[in-house]
Amino acid sequence: MMDLNDLLLFVHVVDRGGFTAAGKELNMPKSTISYRMQELENHLGTRLLHRSSRHFGVTDAGKDFYRHAAAMLQEAKLAEAAILQRMAEPSGTLKCSASLATMQFALSDAIADFLVKYPKVNVVANAADRAVDIVSENYDLAIRAHTGPLPDSNLVQRTLAPAPWYLFAGAAYLTANGEPESPDDLHKHPSLFMMRTGVSPAWHLRHIRHARNEMVIPSTPRLLSDDMVSLQRAAIRGLGIVALPGYICRHAVQSGELRRVLPDWVAGDATISAVFPCRQGLLPSVRAFLDHLSEELPKIVLM
Repeated sequence: MMDLNDLLLFVHVVDRGGFTAAGKELNMPKSTISYRMQELENHLGTRLLHRSSRHFGVTDAGKDFYRHAAAMLQEAKLAEAAILQRMAEPSGTLKCSASLATMQFALSDAIADFLVKYPKVNVVANAADRAVDIVSENYDLAIRAHTGPLPDSNLVQRTLAPAPWYLFAGAAYLTANGEPESPDDLHKHPSLFMMRTGVSPAWHLRHIRHARNEMVIPSTPRLLSDDMVSLQRAAIRGLGIVALPGYICRHAVQSGELRRVLPDWVAGDATISAVFPCRQGLLPSVRAFLDHLSEELPKIVLM
């Protein structure tokens, strides 16, 4: 394949009417440009330029070649301008992924607000309960809720917000059965428990003002599930007390369907983070989205 830089040299030679003027324009020796043009002609197998000590001209083949070369250089300028425009203002399509529960309860309102704020950006939001391969599946970023460190990888990680777990119960259930006044009272109530690999059913409670004051309350759950939405709905139905991230139950608390139980205690510490391929060359749309989530998610996940 020909050296595409030679097309740039050829267009400059034709536009400037010779090697000397093109050399001054490009700050290159005339001899270098002349040599590159000879190599280009050898590669193409035809003469592009007429040159002598008194005359410079373009052959018929050279005129055809010039038309295509000049068009290619113009497209290159347009490509550069498009990127510079994208780097100057958030625009274009942003593709992100999150788990179904995180997308539905933590991100949906934040994404809608982002689209209102940045009308030139479109968002493709994929809700999938699997760890997508960001690079091979061509995602700009993924949002992950996690209770421990994320796996080591080549991805860049950015913490967006803490996402503590709290205890909740249905309002009607608490009215009928009374409200626990201390962690020891949890033994008197049925429980609903989030099923996680290697985690036995037990409440791990930490006092919000006294971090060293921790209690472990064994549990025999009426419902053991790995689906947060099912656990939330079971709590609304009055089937027991559940520990869930605050953002999962936020709207149900606001509507009065659920109430916080033991509000001075936290039932688990978690984090919402973004992962993305690299920091360098981050598009303005992605950077703006990360900044937006860093500002908005704490308002959603903390109670």
